[in-house]
Amino acid sequence: MKRLLLLPALLLGSASFANNGNYEISPMIGYNLAEGNVGIKGDDHFLGGLELQYNYKDSKISPEISVLYSPNVDYKVGGDTSVTRTLLNGVYSFDKIGKISPFAKAGLGYEFVSSELNNQNEDGLVLDAGAGVKVPFAPSWAFKAEALYLAKVSSAHNSTADNNLIAMVGLTYSFGATQEAAPQEVVVVEEEVAAEPVIVAVVAEVDSDGDGVYDKLDKCPNTPQGSTVGADGCPVSMDDDHDGVLNAKDICPNTPAGEAVNSDGCPATVNLNINFENNSAAIVASSNARLDKYADFLKAHTNYSAKIVGYTDSRGSESYNKKLSLKRATAVMQALVARGVSKSQLTATGMGEANPVADNATAEGRAQNRRIEAELTRK
Repeated sequence: MKRLLLLPALLLGSASFANNGNYEISPMIGYNLAEGNVGIKGDDHFLGGLELQYNYKDSKISPEISVLYSPNVDYKVGGDTSVTRTLLNGVYSFDKIGKISPFAKAGLGYEFVSSELNNQNEDGLVLDAGAGVKVPFAPSWAFKAEALYLAKVSSAHNSTADNNLIAMVGLTYSFGATQEAAPQEVVVVEEEVAAEPVIVAVVAEVDSDGDGVYDKLDKCPNTPQGSTVGADGCPVSMDDDHDGVLNAKDICPNTPAGEAVNSDGCPATVNLNINFENNSAAIVASSNARLDKYADFLKAHTNYSAKIVGYTDSRGSESYNKKLSLKRATAVMQALVARGVSKSQLTATGMGEANPVADNATAEGRAQNRRIEAELTRK
Protein backbone atom coordinates (compact mmCIF):
# COMPACT_ATOMS: atom_id res chain seq x y z
CA MET A 1 0.00 0.00 0.00
CA LYS A 2 1.22 3.51 -0.74
CA ARG A 3 0.50 6.63 1.30
CA LEU A 4 0.37 9.92 -0.65
CA LEU A 5 1.90 12.97 0.98
CA LEU A 6 0.59 16.22 -0.58
CA LEU A 7 2.99 19.17 -0.45
CA PRO A 8 1.42 22.41 -1.79
CA ALA A 9 3.83 24.82 -3.48
CA LEU A 10 2.91 28.33 -4.61
CA LEU A 11 4.31 29.25 -8.02
CA LEU A 12 5.43 32.84 -7.54
CA GLY A 13 4.63 35.12 -10.43
CA SER A 14 2.08 32.78 -11.99
CA ALA A 15 -0.98 33.96 -9.99
CA SER A 16 -3.07 36.70 -11.63
CA PHE A 17 -5.76 38.98 -10.12
CA ALA A 18 -8.38 41.29 -11.57
CA ASN A 19 -9.80 44.30 -9.77
CA ASN A 20 -11.87 43.64 -6.67
CA GLY A 21 -15.20 44.39 -8.32
CA ASN A 22 -17.00 44.37 -11.64
CA TYR A 23 -18.81 46.84 -13.82
CA GLU A 24 -22.38 46.85 -15.09
CA ILE A 25 -23.62 48.97 -17.96
CA SER A 26 -27.37 49.15 -18.60
CA PRO A 27 -29.05 50.82 -21.59
CA MET A 28 -32.68 51.51 -20.60
CA ILE A 29 -35.93 52.80 -22.07
CA GLY A 30 -38.90 53.98 -20.07
CA TYR A 31 -41.90 56.18 -19.46
CA ASN A 32 -42.12 59.30 -17.29
CA LEU A 33 -45.27 60.47 -15.46
CA ALA A 34 -44.82 64.14 -14.49
CA GLU A 35 -46.67 66.29 -12.00
CA GLY A 36 -49.25 68.48 -13.73
CA ASN A 37 -47.93 71.85 -12.54
CA VAL A 38 -44.72 71.61 -14.62
CA GLY A 39 -46.72 72.40 -17.77
CA ILE A 40 -46.04 69.16 -19.72
CA LYS A 41 -48.72 68.16 -22.22
CA GLY A 42 -50.44 64.97 -21.10
CA ASP A 43 -48.13 64.94 -18.06
CA ASP A 44 -46.10 62.05 -19.54
CA HIS A 45 -43.37 61.24 -22.09
CA PHE A 46 -40.87 58.58 -23.16
CA LEU A 47 -37.20 58.62 -22.18
CA GLY A 48 -33.98 56.70 -22.60
CA GLY A 49 -31.19 56.12 -20.13
CA LEU A 50 -27.74 54.72 -19.53
CA GLU A 51 -26.65 53.44 -16.10
CA LEU A 52 -23.10 52.52 -15.07
CA GLN A 53 -22.60 50.65 -11.78
CA TYR A 54 -19.43 49.54 -10.01
CA ASN A 55 -19.75 46.54 -7.64
CA TYR A 56 -17.37 46.14 -4.73
CA LYS A 57 -16.44 42.56 -3.93
CA ASP A 58 -17.42 42.59 -0.24
CA SER A 59 -20.13 45.26 -0.18
CA LYS A 60 -23.88 45.14 -0.82
CA ILE A 61 -23.92 48.87 -1.68
CA SER A 62 -22.56 49.96 -5.08
CA PRO A 63 -22.18 53.43 -6.63
CA GLU A 64 -24.10 54.12 -9.81
CA ILE A 65 -24.09 56.99 -12.32
CA SER A 66 -27.25 57.41 -14.43
CA VAL A 67 -28.04 59.69 -17.35
CA LEU A 68 -31.72 59.93 -18.32
CA TYR A 69 -32.66 61.80 -21.49
CA SER A 70 -36.11 62.82 -22.73
CA PRO A 71 -35.69 64.28 -26.26
CA ASN A 72 -39.24 65.45 -27.01
CA VAL A 73 -41.28 66.72 -24.10
CA ASP A 74 -44.32 68.70 -25.28
CA TYR A 75 -45.50 71.68 -23.28
CA LYS A 76 -49.19 72.39 -22.90
CA VAL A 77 -48.73 75.94 -24.18
CA GLY A 78 -46.74 75.51 -27.43
CA GLY A 79 -43.21 74.36 -28.08
CA ASP A 80 -41.30 71.46 -26.64
CA THR A 81 -38.11 70.83 -24.72
CA SER A 82 -35.58 68.16 -23.91
CA VAL A 83 -34.91 67.11 -20.33
CA THR A 84 -31.58 65.65 -19.20
CA ARG A 85 -31.03 64.23 -15.71
CA THR A 86 -27.71 63.10 -14.24
CA LEU A 87 -27.98 61.05 -11.06
CA LEU A 88 -25.52 59.60 -8.54
CA ASN A 89 -27.04 56.75 -6.56
CA GLY A 90 -26.12 54.15 -4.02
CA VAL A 91 -27.54 50.75 -5.05
CA TYR A 92 -28.28 48.15 -2.33
CA SER A 93 -28.41 44.54 -3.58
CA PHE A 94 -30.68 42.15 -1.65
CA ASP A 95 -30.12 38.40 -1.39
CA LYS A 96 -31.15 36.54 -4.54
CA ILE A 97 -34.60 34.95 -4.83
CA GLY A 98 -33.85 31.98 -7.07
CA LYS A 99 -32.13 33.62 -10.06
CA ILE A 100 -33.77 37.01 -9.45
CA SER A 101 -31.61 39.79 -7.92
CA PRO A 102 -33.75 42.53 -6.31
CA PHE A 103 -32.23 45.93 -5.50
CA ALA A 104 -33.10 49.33 -4.09
CA LYS A 105 -31.43 52.67 -4.83
CA ALA A 106 -31.40 56.26 -3.67
CA GLY A 107 -29.37 59.38 -4.41
CA LEU A 108 -29.40 62.85 -5.91
CA GLY A 109 -28.62 64.64 -9.15
CA TYR A 110 -29.49 67.58 -11.36
CA GLU A 111 -32.17 68.14 -14.01
CA PHE A 112 -31.44 70.30 -17.08
CA VAL A 113 -34.39 71.67 -19.08
CA SER A 114 -33.46 73.05 -22.51
CA SER A 115 -36.55 75.31 -22.75
CA GLU A 116 -37.67 76.46 -19.34
CA LEU A 117 -41.20 77.70 -18.59
CA ASN A 118 -41.45 80.64 -16.21
CA ASN A 119 -43.13 79.72 -12.95
CA GLN A 120 -43.54 76.10 -14.08
CA ASN A 121 -40.60 74.06 -15.38
CA GLU A 122 -36.95 74.90 -14.71
CA ASP A 123 -33.51 73.43 -13.96
CA GLY A 124 -33.02 72.15 -10.46
CA LEU A 125 -31.60 69.69 -7.95
CA VAL A 126 -33.39 66.31 -7.84
CA LEU A 127 -33.60 63.62 -5.16
CA ASP A 128 -34.46 60.10 -6.29
CA ALA A 129 -35.30 56.68 -4.86
CA GLY A 130 -36.34 53.46 -6.53
CA ALA A 131 -36.30 49.69 -6.69
CA GLY A 132 -36.08 46.95 -9.30
CA VAL A 133 -34.89 43.48 -10.28
CA LYS A 134 -32.27 41.90 -12.52
CA VAL A 135 -32.93 38.48 -14.11
CA PRO A 136 -29.96 36.79 -15.85
CA PHE A 137 -30.62 34.99 -19.15
CA ALA A 138 -27.08 34.43 -20.50
CA PRO A 139 -23.49 34.72 -19.24
CA SER A 140 -22.81 38.42 -18.47
CA TRP A 141 -26.34 39.44 -19.57
CA ALA A 142 -29.49 40.15 -17.52
CA PHE A 143 -32.89 41.68 -18.03
CA LYS A 144 -33.35 44.76 -15.81
CA ALA A 145 -36.56 46.51 -14.71
CA GLU A 146 -36.90 49.35 -12.24
CA ALA A 147 -39.23 52.05 -10.98
CA LEU A 148 -37.82 55.43 -9.92
CA TYR A 149 -39.32 58.39 -8.05
CA LEU A 150 -37.76 61.86 -8.57
CA ALA A 151 -38.46 65.02 -6.58
CA LYS A 152 -37.04 68.28 -7.99
CA VAL A 153 -36.76 71.29 -5.68
CA SER A 154 -38.39 74.17 -7.58
CA SER A 155 -38.20 77.86 -6.69
CA ALA A 156 -41.00 78.42 -9.21
CA HIS A 157 -43.30 76.51 -6.89
CA ASN A 158 -42.25 78.15 -3.62
CA SER A 159 -39.38 75.69 -3.18
CA THR A 160 -41.76 72.71 -3.11
CA ALA A 161 -40.95 69.55 -5.05
CA ASP A 162 -41.97 68.77 -8.63
CA ASN A 163 -42.72 65.03 -8.71
CA ASN A 164 -41.93 62.49 -11.42
CA LEU A 165 -42.49 58.71 -11.50
CA ILE A 166 -40.42 56.72 -14.01
CA ALA A 167 -40.69 53.05 -15.07
CA MET A 168 -37.82 51.61 -17.14
CA VAL A 169 -36.72 48.29 -18.66
CA GLY A 170 -33.46 47.35 -20.31
CA LEU A 171 -30.48 45.02 -20.46
CA THR A 172 -27.49 44.81 -18.13
CA TYR A 173 -24.05 43.72 -19.36
CA SER A 174 -21.44 42.79 -16.70
CA PHE A 175 -17.71 42.86 -17.33
CA GLY A 176 -14.43 43.04 -15.41
CA ALA A 177 -15.58 40.25 -13.06
CA THR A 178 -13.45 39.27 -10.10
CA GLN A 179 -11.02 36.45 -10.79
CA GLU A 180 -9.51 34.13 -8.23
CA ALA A 181 -5.79 33.48 -7.91
CA ALA A 182 -4.39 30.78 -10.17
CA PRO A 183 -4.64 27.31 -8.61
CA GLN A 184 -1.69 26.14 -6.54
CA GLU A 185 0.53 23.43 -7.88
CA VAL A 186 0.37 20.16 -5.96
CA VAL A 187 3.49 18.04 -5.64
CA VAL A 188 2.84 14.33 -4.98
CA VAL A 189 5.43 12.33 -3.04
CA GLU A 190 4.97 8.58 -2.79
CA GLU A 191 6.15 6.69 0.29
CA GLU A 192 6.10 2.92 0.72
CA VAL A 193 4.40 1.84 3.94
CA ALA A 194 3.52 -1.52 5.34
CA ALA A 195 0.07 -2.79 4.48
CA GLU A 196 -2.33 -3.01 7.39
CA PRO A 197 -5.02 -5.66 7.71
CA VAL A 198 -8.53 -4.49 6.90
CA ILE A 199 -11.39 -5.75 9.04
CA VAL A 200 -14.83 -5.53 7.41
CA ALA A 201 -17.86 -5.74 9.69
CA VAL A 202 -20.90 -7.27 8.00
CA VAL A 203 -24.21 -6.14 9.44
CA ALA A 204 -27.20 -8.35 8.70
CA GLU A 205 -30.19 -6.59 7.13
CA VAL A 206 -33.38 -6.73 9.20
CA ASP A 207 -37.02 -6.81 8.02
CA SER A 208 -39.00 -6.59 11.26
CA ASP A 209 -42.52 -6.63 9.78
CA GLY A 210 -41.73 -9.25 7.13
CA ASP A 211 -43.01 -7.23 4.18
CA GLY A 212 -39.89 -7.73 2.06
CA VAL A 213 -38.46 -4.22 2.63
CA TYR A 214 -35.49 -3.84 4.99
CA ASP A 215 -36.03 -1.65 8.06
CA LYS A 216 -33.56 1.03 6.95
CA LEU A 217 -35.65 1.60 3.79
CA ASP A 218 -39.08 0.88 5.31
CA LYS A 219 -41.15 4.08 5.81
CA CYS A 220 -44.08 2.03 7.21
CA PRO A 221 -42.30 -0.34 9.64
CA ASN A 222 -45.45 -1.93 11.15
CA THR A 223 -47.30 -3.10 8.02
CA PRO A 224 -49.82 -5.89 8.82
CA GLN A 225 -48.75 -9.40 7.84
CA GLY A 226 -49.62 -10.27 4.21
CA SER A 227 -50.08 -6.66 3.02
CA THR A 228 -49.00 -5.72 -0.49
CA VAL A 229 -46.42 -2.93 -0.22
CA GLY A 230 -44.41 -0.67 -2.50
CA ALA A 231 -40.64 -0.10 -2.59
CA ASP A 232 -40.94 2.15 0.48
CA GLY A 233 -42.64 -0.55 2.56
CA CYS A 234 -46.02 1.23 2.64
CA PRO A 235 -49.27 -0.54 1.69
CA VAL A 236 -50.43 -0.21 -1.91
CA SER A 237 -54.16 0.34 -2.45
CA MET A 238 -55.79 -2.81 -3.83
CA ASP A 239 -59.29 -1.27 -4.02
CA ASP A 240 -59.02 2.15 -5.68
CA ASP A 241 -62.75 2.98 -5.62
CA HIS A 242 -63.18 1.61 -2.06
CA ASP A 243 -66.25 -0.46 -2.91
CA GLY A 244 -64.99 -3.61 -1.16
CA VAL A 245 -63.97 -5.40 -4.38
CA LEU A 246 -60.26 -5.70 -5.15
CA ASN A 247 -58.99 -4.04 -8.32
CA ALA A 248 -58.11 -7.38 -9.90
CA LYS A 249 -61.77 -8.52 -9.73
CA ASP A 250 -63.49 -5.13 -10.14
CA ILE A 251 -64.98 -4.82 -13.64
CA CYS A 252 -66.61 -1.48 -12.68
CA PRO A 253 -63.53 0.30 -11.24
CA ASN A 254 -65.02 3.79 -10.88
CA THR A 255 -68.08 3.12 -8.75
CA PRO A 256 -69.22 6.29 -6.90
CA ALA A 257 -68.39 6.33 -3.18
CA GLY A 258 -71.02 4.64 -1.02
CA GLU A 259 -72.72 2.82 -3.94
CA ALA A 260 -73.86 -0.75 -3.20
CA VAL A 261 -72.15 -3.20 -5.59
CA ASN A 262 -72.17 -6.91 -6.41
CA SER A 263 -69.19 -9.23 -6.24
CA ASP A 264 -67.89 -7.87 -9.57
CA GLY A 265 -67.83 -4.33 -8.15
CA CYS A 266 -70.79 -3.16 -10.30
CA PRO A 267 -73.84 -1.25 -8.96
CA ALA A 268 -77.31 -2.75 -9.48
CA THR A 269 -78.67 0.54 -10.89
CA VAL A 270 -76.78 3.27 -12.69
CA ASN A 271 -77.92 6.62 -14.08
CA LEU A 272 -76.62 6.73 -17.65
CA ASN A 273 -76.84 10.56 -17.56
CA ILE A 274 -78.80 10.53 -20.82
CA ASN A 275 -81.34 13.35 -20.65
CA PHE A 276 -84.00 14.49 -23.09
CA GLU A 277 -85.65 17.68 -24.23
CA ASN A 278 -89.17 18.34 -22.99
CA ASN A 279 -91.80 16.07 -24.65
CA SER A 280 -89.12 14.33 -26.75
CA ALA A 281 -87.68 10.82 -27.03
CA ALA A 282 -84.83 11.85 -29.35
CA ILE A 283 -81.31 11.14 -28.02
CA VAL A 284 -79.13 14.27 -28.22
CA ALA A 285 -75.66 14.01 -29.75
CA SER A 286 -73.94 14.90 -26.46
CA SER A 287 -75.09 11.50 -25.07
CA ASN A 288 -73.26 9.42 -27.72
CA ALA A 289 -70.03 9.07 -25.74
CA ARG A 290 -71.90 7.65 -22.71
CA LEU A 291 -73.83 5.24 -24.93
CA ASP A 292 -70.55 4.08 -26.53
CA LYS A 293 -69.02 3.39 -23.09
CA TYR A 294 -72.04 1.46 -21.81
CA ALA A 295 -72.26 -0.57 -25.04
CA ASP A 296 -68.56 -1.51 -24.73
CA PHE A 297 -69.19 -2.76 -21.18
CA LEU A 298 -72.15 -4.96 -22.18
CA LYS A 299 -70.29 -6.38 -25.19
CA ALA A 300 -67.28 -7.24 -23.00
CA HIS A 301 -69.44 -8.82 -20.26
CA THR A 302 -72.14 -10.86 -22.01
CA ASN A 303 -73.02 -12.53 -18.71
CA TYR A 304 -74.83 -9.29 -17.80
CA SER A 305 -78.25 -8.09 -18.97
CA ALA A 306 -79.56 -4.56 -18.62
CA LYS A 307 -83.10 -3.27 -18.16
CA ILE A 308 -83.29 0.22 -19.63
CA VAL A 309 -85.68 2.35 -17.54
CA GLY A 310 -87.09 5.63 -18.86
CA TYR A 311 -88.44 8.57 -16.80
CA THR A 312 -90.18 11.91 -17.41
CA ASP A 313 -90.76 15.05 -15.40
CA SER A 314 -94.16 15.70 -13.74
CA ARG A 315 -95.72 17.80 -16.48
CA GLY A 316 -98.46 16.09 -18.57
CA SER A 317 -100.84 13.31 -17.63
CA GLU A 318 -99.63 10.17 -15.91
CA SER A 319 -100.70 7.92 -18.80
CA TYR A 320 -98.97 10.14 -21.38
CA ASN A 321 -95.76 10.25 -19.32
CA LYS A 322 -95.77 6.43 -19.07
CA LYS A 323 -95.86 6.14 -22.86
CA LEU A 324 -93.23 8.86 -23.34
CA SER A 325 -90.84 7.28 -20.83
CA LEU A 326 -91.18 3.90 -22.61
CA LYS A 327 -90.35 5.57 -25.94
CA ARG A 328 -87.20 7.01 -24.36
CA ALA A 329 -86.14 3.67 -22.94
CA THR A 330 -86.80 1.96 -26.28
CA ALA A 331 -84.75 4.61 -28.14
CA VAL A 332 -81.77 3.97 -25.84
CA MET A 333 -82.13 0.19 -26.17
CA GLN A 334 -82.16 0.48 -29.97
CA ALA A 335 -79.08 2.75 -29.84
CA LEU A 336 -77.21 0.10 -27.82
CA VAL A 337 -78.21 -2.65 -30.27
CA ALA A 338 -76.98 -0.44 -33.13
CA ARG A 339 -73.61 -0.32 -31.31
CA GLY A 340 -73.31 -4.12 -31.31
CA VAL A 341 -74.98 -5.13 -28.03
CA SER A 342 -76.98 -8.36 -28.27
CA LYS A 343 -80.72 -7.69 -28.19
CA SER A 344 -81.08 -10.67 -25.82
CA GLN A 345 -79.21 -8.68 -23.16
CA LEU A 346 -81.65 -5.78 -23.20
CA THR A 347 -85.21 -4.93 -22.11
CA ALA A 348 -86.96 -1.58 -21.90
CA THR A 349 -89.62 -0.20 -19.55
CA GLY A 350 -91.16 3.19 -18.82
CA MET A 351 -91.76 4.53 -15.30
CA GLY A 352 -93.28 7.88 -16.26
CA GLU A 353 -92.90 10.58 -13.65
CA ALA A 354 -92.16 8.14 -10.79
CA ASN A 355 -89.04 8.29 -8.58
CA PRO A 356 -87.93 11.88 -9.29
CA VAL A 357 -84.28 12.63 -8.49
CA ALA A 358 -84.75 16.42 -8.43
CA ASP A 359 -87.41 19.05 -7.79
CA ASN A 360 -90.00 19.21 -10.58
CA ALA A 361 -90.82 22.79 -9.55
CA THR A 362 -87.69 24.10 -11.33
CA ALA A 363 -86.54 23.85 -14.94
CA GLU A 364 -83.20 22.40 -13.79
CA GLY A 365 -84.90 19.77 -11.68
CA ARG A 366 -87.28 18.74 -14.48
CA ALA A 367 -84.32 18.38 -16.88
CA GLN A 368 -82.64 15.95 -14.43
CA ASN A 369 -85.84 13.90 -14.06
CA ARG A 370 -86.09 13.37 -17.85
CA ARG A 371 -83.50 10.61 -17.67
CA ILE A 372 -82.51 7.01 -18.40
CA GLU A 373 -81.35 4.50 -15.79
CA ALA A 374 -80.07 0.97 -16.34
CA GLU A 375 -80.66 -1.92 -13.94
CA LEU A 376 -77.76 -4.36 -14.34
CA THR A 377 -78.33 -8.09 -13.69
CA ARG A 378 -75.77 -10.88 -13.84
CA LYS A 379 -77.07 -13.98 -15.63
